[in-house]
Amino acid sequence: MRYIPPSKKLFVDNRKRFVSQMISDSVAIFNSNDVMPTSADGTMPFIQQSDMYYLSGIDQEESMLLLSPNASDPFLREVLFLKETSEEIAIWEGEKLTKESARAISGVQSIFWLSQLETVLNTVIIHAKSIYLNSNEHLRAPRVVETRDDRFAKWCIQKYPLHQIERAQPIMHVLRPIKSSSEIAQLQQAIDITEGAFRRVLHFIEPGVYEFEIEAEMIHEFVRSRSRRFAFQPIIASGHNACVLHYVENKDLCKSGDLVLMDFGAEYGNYNADLTRCAPVNGRFSKRQKAVYNAVLRVQREAMNMLVPGNTIPEYHKEVGKVMESELVGLGLLSRTEIKRQDSGNPAYKKYFMHGTSHHLGIDVHDYGYPEMKMKEGMVFTVEPGIYIREERLGIRLENDILIQKNGIIDLMKNIPIEAGEIEELMNSR
Repeated sequence: MRYIPPSKKLFVDNRKRFVSQMISDSVAIFNSNDVMPTSADGTMPFIQQSDMYYLSGIDQEESMLLLSPNASDPFLREVLFLKETSEEIAIWEGEKLTKESARAISGVQSIFWLSQLETVLNTVIIHAKSIYLNSNEHLRAPRVVETRDDRFAKWCIQKYPLHQIERAQPIMHVLRPIKSSSEIAQLQQAIDITEGAFRRVLHFIEPGVYEFEIEAEMIHEFVRSRSRRFAFQPIIASGHNACVLHYVENKDLCKSGDLVLMDFGAEYGNYNADLTRCAPVNGRFSKRQKAVYNAVLRVQREAMNMLVPGNTIPEYHKEVGKVMESELVGLGLLSRTEIKRQDSGNPAYKKYFMHGTSHHLGIDVHDYGYPEMKMKEGMVFTVEPGIYIREERLGIRLENDILIQKNGIIDLMKNIPIEAGEIEELMNSR
């Protein structure tokens, strides 16, 4: 693999945490993602199912994990099933995981080939009362494509119709928001690679470059630093494009006098960075651009201070909205009268700041975590306020990744330039 994997202790500990939440006399089964098709015989690059990776560290298609903590045979309490490799597969696709290499990565000692799946499953499930099955229950998931987990759930329910079916996701949504020190290290590596790409493009951006050329500079820096891909489809939005929240075409020419908004991040070992910065195409902010930029920066810093144990996302967003409201008045975009007459269900500030301020970050860019959960030590959130003024062709968003601690926060992106003066200085030092 391209990235350097973390210690197997991370995955051993994650399995222990999951098993501790299972009801007695139960088993849990997790599947890898499919290799997704494009058309003809084409496929997309493989990306592992995040729960499967979290619990096993196995980053290969056609893999399964079985957890059966009450199995009478200790050898069957943790089992990995792998696609059996062959000389032909090695010739065409390269070597796949061996049983020995899978043990070294995951810490799971019992490894079988997938051809042995039904025999082993039947041995443990027949003595269990409940079966935990996995599915995608993320609040923002479109759930259009049937996954390998979905297909397995149908098969399993048909084969064992009298067993009690439990959902794995409520447990995962409690466990995964709290990041261990090993996970923070993986996130920091992704963030450091992202920093390198940002510093690179600050020396590249100038009038006459295309948005996609900036994207190309980023992926160059990612790949040479062991990242396999963008963490998500990058937004490289100059001028009026920055007012389109999910602009991903990255096709236009960057012009002098405009700002370019860059929302991007590197993936490293399945963990993801999420950064947003804005830069003046000609290397100098105008007076108005700087005023709006600094307003967003002040909101971001106020918001960071609200990330404390015990707070919740709904309450947090409400308070961030009040700070943004004040800044928009200062910029002449809202009046006190408008605010006084606003609909509480649709605050006036939403005209210029339409999205939320934060989301969980981890193996998934929009990582697990229920909105009503209280913030806790070990959670990682983005902080990304923005102001979008379509009539001025001006959109500014600033985003950092923040770790909550018991007594304060750690800005995991503290080394990435953010002050307007820093941006200008770096752009003009080439």
